[in-house]
Amino acid sequence: MQDLSNYRKSYDKSELLESNIPEDPINLFNRWFHETEDFGGTEEVNAMTVATIGLDGFPKSRVVLLKKFTEEGFIFYTNYNSEKGKAIANNPKVCLSFFWHSMERQVIIKGIAQKTAEIVSDNYFDSRPDGSKLGAIVSNQSEVVPSRSFLEENLKQLESEYESMVIPRPKHWGGFLVVPHEVEFWQGRPNRLHDRIRYTSQDDFSWKIERLSP
Repeated sequence: MQDLSNYRKSYDKSELLESNIPEDPINLFNRWFHETEDFGGTEEVNAMTVATIGLDGFPKSRVVLLKKFTEEGFIFYTNYNSEKGKAIANNPKVCLSFFWHSMERQVIIKGIAQKTAEIVSDNYFDSRPDGSKLGAIVSNQSEVVPSRSFLEENLKQLESEYESMVIPRPKHWGGFLVVPHEVEFWQGRPNRLHDRIRYTSQDDFSWKIERLSP
């Protein structure tokens, strides 16, 4: 047993005030993302946690990479037959979260996931290195396999099969667009009086902005 009650940190790098935020969360996310990229010292600023409700009724979170964000929402790619893909097909309500510890910031996004258009998935797949393309084909993501060597041998076979050929995107692999319903920004502050600002989508396509108690 290890007691972690003395693990403490003072948060004092920045602040989040209503007087200095845009009317929509995508603009604020864009600002925070690039500030973290430029000044935060984070290697993979686009790493995010995706939480879903599984077919077994349990929530499950895993880290994936955000590949694009626009005014519509946030896009990542996966195997649609994977555990997360099946969970999203069954219940498209998901939660994304970013924790940029070097900037003492966190963003939590509740939204609805939907498959991207096939042309979007095709274009992204075509931009990937051949090794990543073949990895997407060879892996029946989330399925039990007998060994590591089983995967490696299958990959070698595919490398030989597709040598000097265009590698097509498998139909079971593609993007999800998460359309945000609620976006919360958390900025660490001294004495645990952290700043929490929540944007909630309204029926008229505007955003309601509220401050939450830490």
